[in-house]
Amino acid sequence: MALRQSEQNEDDRAVSSERPVDIKDWSRDHVRQWMLEIKVDEEDAEILYDQKINGASLLLLKETHLKAEGLSLNARILIIHNIGLLKKKTHVVTQFYSLKPYPFSRFTAAHRYRENSILDVNETGPIDLIQPCHEFKGFTDTPEEKRMSKFTYEVIRFAAACMNSRTNGTIHFGVADKPHGQILGVSVQNTEDFDRQQSHAIEKHFRGERKVQIAKRCIKTPRFVEVLKADMTSAGKRVIEVDIEPSSIVCEEFHFDTYNVELNEDVKKKKRGDKSFFIREGSNTKSLITANSSKEHEKYTAIANMQRLSQLRKDAEEKHFSVVKKSVQGSKLCEMITGGTKSMDRSYFTWYIVVANKSHPVQLENLEFLLHMKNLVAVLDFDPESAENGLNKLLKKRKIANFNLSSQHENAGEGKDISNRLQQPVMCFFCNGAIHEETPSDVDNWLTEKGSSVRDLVSLMCQTLFPRKKLLTIFLLLSPMSNANDPLLETFDMFFNGLKGQNQILCISDNETTYNHWKDLIKGRYGVDISKCIHELSLAEVNGTILSLWSENRKSKRFLPCGGGSKVELSKKTEESLDVLSVLCVNQCEGGNEDKQLHEENFYKGGEVSWWNFYFSGSVIERDRLDYIVNTIIPNIQNQKRACEFISILHPQGWGGTTLAMHVLWTLKDEFRCAVLKDTTEDNSTVAEQVVQLLTYEAKEKTARLPVLLMAGDFQKTCEVQTLQHQIEEECLNKNIFSKSPQVIIVSCMRVESCEQTEVAGNRVSIPISLSDKELKLFGEKMQEFKKSNTNTETFYVSMMINTFSSKYIQGIVKNTLKGFNFQHKHSQLFAVLVLLHVYSKRASLSVSTCEEFLGLQTKADSKSCKVEDGFEKFSSLLTRCTVYSNVTFEAMRVNHSRIAEHCLEELSASYRVTKADITNLLLTTDSFYENTLGEQKLRQDVHNMLVWSPYSAKDEDLIYSALIRDIIKETPGMEETVLLNAAKCLREDAMIFQLLARYYIKKQDFEEAMVWATKAKDLSKENSYICNTVSHILIHQLEHTFDKNSPIEPDSLDRCLTLAESAAKACKETQQAANKEAKNRLERLKDYNTYNTAGHLGELQTAATIIQILQKSPFRSGFTYNNCLTRVLLGNITIEDLSREKPELKQYCDVLQEHKCFLLPLKDTMKQHFDFFRKIFVNVVPFLAEKDKQKEMTMCKVSSYFQLYTELFWEGKIQWIELSINDNLSSKDQIEQTREYLERNKGDSYSGLLEYLYEEDSASTLEEIIQQYDFILEKENKDLMDSVNLIYANVILANIKPASRYIKPYQDLRELLLFIIDRFSETLPLHYITVLLLWQEAHHEIPTFVSQLKMSYSAELKPLSTGKREAVHFYLGKDKEYGGLISHRDINSCLGSGQDISTQWNDERIWKQVRDSKKLQRVSGEICDNKIWVADVKVKVDPMFRSQLNKKPGTRVTFFIGFSMNGPVALDIDFE
Repeated sequence: MALRQSEQNEDDRAVSSERPVDIKDWSRDHVRQWMLEIKVDEEDAEILYDQKINGASLLLLKETHLKAEGLSLNARILIIHNIGLLKKKTHVVTQFYSLKPYPFSRFTAAHRYRENSILDVNETGPIDLIQPCHEFKGFTDTPEEKRMSKFTYEVIRFAAACMNSRTNGTIHFGVADKPHGQILGVSVQNTEDFDRQQSHAIEKHFRGERKVQIAKRCIKTPRFVEVLKADMTSAGKRVIEVDIEPSSIVCEEFHFDTYNVELNEDVKKKKRGDKSFFIREGSNTKSLITANSSKEHEKYTAIANMQRLSQLRKDAEEKHFSVVKKSVQGSKLCEMITGGTKSMDRSYFTWYIVVANKSHPVQLENLEFLLHMKNLVAVLDFDPESAENGLNKLLKKRKIANFNLSSQHENAGEGKDISNRLQQPVMCFFCNGAIHEETPSDVDNWLTEKGSSVRDLVSLMCQTLFPRKKLLTIFLLLSPMSNANDPLLETFDMFFNGLKGQNQILCISDNETTYNHWKDLIKGRYGVDISKCIHELSLAEVNGTILSLWSENRKSKRFLPCGGGSKVELSKKTEESLDVLSVLCVNQCEGGNEDKQLHEENFYKGGEVSWWNFYFSGSVIERDRLDYIVNTIIPNIQNQKRACEFISILHPQGWGGTTLAMHVLWTLKDEFRCAVLKDTTEDNSTVAEQVVQLLTYEAKEKTARLPVLLMAGDFQKTCEVQTLQHQIEEECLNKNIFSKSPQVIIVSCMRVESCEQTEVAGNRVSIPISLSDKELKLFGEKMQEFKKSNTNTETFYVSMMINTFSSKYIQGIVKNTLKGFNFQHKHSQLFAVLVLLHVYSKRASLSVSTCEEFLGLQTKADSKSCKVEDGFEKFSSLLTRCTVYSNVTFEAMRVNHSRIAEHCLEELSASYRVTKADITNLLLTTDSFYENTLGEQKLRQDVHNMLVWSPYSAKDEDLIYSALIRDIIKETPGMEETVLLNAAKCLREDAMIFQLLARYYIKKQDFEEAMVWATKAKDLSKENSYICNTVSHILIHQLEHTFDKNSPIEPDSLDRCLTLAESAAKACKETQQAANKEAKNRLERLKDYNTYNTAGHLGELQTAATIIQILQKSPFRSGFTYNNCLTRVLLGNITIEDLSREKPELKQYCDVLQEHKCFLLPLKDTMKQHFDFFRKIFVNVVPFLAEKDKQKEMTMCKVSSYFQLYTELFWEGKIQWIELSINDNLSSKDQIEQTREYLERNKGDSYSGLLEYLYEEDSASTLEEIIQQYDFILEKENKDLMDSVNLIYANVILANIKPASRYIKPYQDLRELLLFIIDRFSETLPLHYITVLLLWQEAHHEIPTFVSQLKMSYSAELKPLSTGKREAVHFYLGKDKEYGGLISHRDINSCLGSGQDISTQWNDERIWKQVRDSKKLQRVSGEICDNKIWVADVKVKVDPMFRSQLNKKPGTRVTFFIGFSMNGPVALDIDFE
């Protein structure tokens, strides 16, 4: 054996892939190298070198020749011996086998090359641009010191050629050009060097940062593919491959010149900086730049040609991208491997034999099913390295015997010993060497050298040992076959004959190419197709599907569906990483030993529904809505376009909405990957990442995946679900997940007061507050079941359902249970706390351990036998256990139903005089609730919500207290202060509690105490603008309180008020600074959807308005006349000093004004700035999701009242503008000045004020007057170009509102005016917007520049204010021309149904269908590019309203409507061509 191994090593030296494979092609250098390798002395080698002995003459050498040349005896022996080996090997190495190339653009495929085999692809030029062209480089003759420069030189040339030709390509190093495509392989010491040097070469040879980055994206990381010898052992070599993928979205319409691309860096034939331009022409890389001409280069890189090539590439990508058909091979595998029983425990087959060829390390983890096959009797392994790193290494986990058939045949005599060994649990037969130092055989010699042993074994097993019909042979095709002589095919032939056909043979392959080759070989030999073959599943799916067929595995392992009956095992590590999700598996609950009655009673007593309730048949009543959701809504959603869709289940509290949603998941767990979101307060980006991880688990390389069905049970508003929906769609795009149908469907349960208030439509389903006859019958039958085994069923959920949760029924239960309640008893106190938590804080509870400690159960001697329920005594019938998912998961106690909790709270107050304040104070002052207990953090949050959270109301701004505090004020006035002070002690690090106390003292008008708590809150949260605003809030209220509206103001009071006003204004500015800082930080975080805090601006405006009211009570204001003293001072028409001299009786007041003049004189400008600020955000920024903006409604109402006060002060009593315009007594300057004042009063002095008229009713007459006023000003003077810009806005808006108005200027006149302005003035946002709006229709050549300027202006001016919101769309592109091509929201609303509004429903597909039917808007075509849409007509990339709407690959053609916002054009209602 030692000699045999030595000969093998010599064979390796005899034919080295560093030299030409054909020995006749060796040069004298190759011969000399070979002689030194076989240990010939250098002196002897030099003799033959000098005689110019090459490969051809080497094979003819005789010992007499060597002796005649004077070679030593040692040299003669070594040379003659190894020449013999060379001749022996020559036959083998010249036999070439066809082999598929490594899958393109992949790096972890189970793929190897076989030395001397031939790649079945040729060196080519572009084929269809997607199918890669190939280039081969032998790389064996390259000296080590020049290898890296050769590598980078060839990669750069080939890559640039592919990129310029827009074709995929692969360059192979270690593959011969002659014989064409022959695998040689090269030795690689350090793979990282190649990657590093390739990156450096890209930076060196491409110019421009953009093109360098593009090249790095197109030129993939080098791949090192292992090379095997002919006998399937490792050759210790690699083929180095680099893939080039010039996708259309990356390369766009660029061309790629390269510089200084020289193989030899010392070559000086070309000047430094010489440029090259490579393309693929046939099988060659050609440069179009030559020493004589560059005309070809100029022609090729012309814009038209690059656009043509780019379009060809896009078309090729679109054609290539298609959805893979749904597979049913999972079900087929279950049928085939079990003989139809679909259970490995009850399989039709008694014995299994596995035949496998060479495996790859990445495959082994997915062959675990072999370890579970207890009736696996034999494994025929054709991998000669299996024991080291193959299948045998995996099987060693079981007690197996390794057995080499060739050795056994020689040493044991026929098959006797084999028969004995087959009685062991499982035998692994090495069918091609691997143990006992036996040399593996190559493909051509295997049948002769080892085939007889395998034939004897197969014959023995099929005809003697195992009844044929109870035996299944599984062929695992883990690697490609060579040709018709492949040992695996020969073995198939043996089983085919031994089993009398292929009915007992199952073939499994995870590679389509390998399967097709195998199928062709079988067809060629037998003339029939393979009857049983699994080839559409990945090995992970094969493994999971087979593992799930054992009942024991269904108990111990968890499986996810993959479609078509296939499954994958969900690893514990992966499930633990999905910590915000509770995953529902296809085998959920199987094999468990739970008590059905216990689970049923817990659920129907008010406990949370668990998967066990669904597992036990009949445990959960099937609601009528289930069938509608499963068979109507879900299929309808799957036909929609968005990557993520959602269903809303609307239900009154306690009416089974959550149970219904879980029932939907349970019903569909084989068709979707199902999960429950544990906590809706989790960060949406984290949720989205984990949902997409679940979606792609063991399915990353599949284009058709099973969607995720995600249940979310705690969202309070639809906009919260939409925000999560948007985040999931963004994550899908980030992970390059493209699909024509939803990948995630959210099932959202939302509580409503009464479903009669909500119209059910679209993807919304309501649960009515009454049972159908069918449901009533089923609940009644369930009630009778419980009555047989339970004495008290009145608090059961099913009982309350039957009684429709009537107040009379529940009140009777509560009164009866609470009889004798004593608040001095511990269990009564704890019960009351649980009741309070349940009523005022959704899903609040107390951990079991906290309850046990409070009740003293842990200190009892018999605590092990005392359940916490026993500690509550008779109240336990109203309580239930639940599992809480927070930062830790724990068991907790809560009241079993919300209606019971509400009635308990009423009963405690009415019959036992236990107030809400009493219970709340107990909760806040019991330290044991918060000291190192399970759920402490969640309890603190629940208590915080209970005290702080209040519904936002646009009608009642004084609704600052939570429902609990309001109820305490109503029940026990005055006790709320004690509660809040106790809350401050309990939650001493909670700034919002301190803020709440400050607001409480504001209401009590104790401003000093309020400031103490506001300062404490600010100290805890200095960066929070809302906390910061509390200080200004106090000062403003103190200012209003100080001012007596019914009495004239005295000088000293005026001084106090102005001092307070200055402090309030300063505090408001601090709030504004904090809000600006928050907005800046949000822009950096990207995923922060909190909105800009306008309270500082509103507070300063409120302060100024209050000061105006105060000043109006002073002697300065004597009647509403334009020329009163106050107005003159604030307008700057008279100084305070002059006023004091003019009116001595006002001197005391003037002295006060003089002291505060720095605050007063800018008052008008300050108010004007804030009015402009609010108009700008009111008109240009809307909620991120389509919804009404309640905060905006309330703020607008206040701002309008302040503006009314502002206009009364400065313009009341003025003559009408029409009179002014014809008043000859006024100078032209005065006329213009007063006309501008009229414009300001009518909001016509700013573009945002003008745009507001687009959204107001009956605004045409005002706009007509505004146009006349601007005409008047421009006729008198033409200095300010913004006057012309505003005039254009006024005309465009009036043309939309009242197209027949005689004041509208011709469209072309506006266009000419606009072009005139652009040439002289181009630095403002409103100008950029109106320019894009008017010039888009004519596809003006500068539109790309105007859009770019618009976006830059928006980013500088409005983007910081729009965090958490999005830009409003004011106009849409219509089908008509000029004014008719500008469609506003009111135009669209006119063709919608009653109550429908495009401005708040633009994400509703039904609305857009009505818009399409109206045929008002122009449909535009484009294609996806860089997550935008390229519109070729105007050469602009248009942003989609939602980036996630582009859920297809780049280059996909789309149609859409265009809307115009201040951030540029946006695409709406996107559809795919």
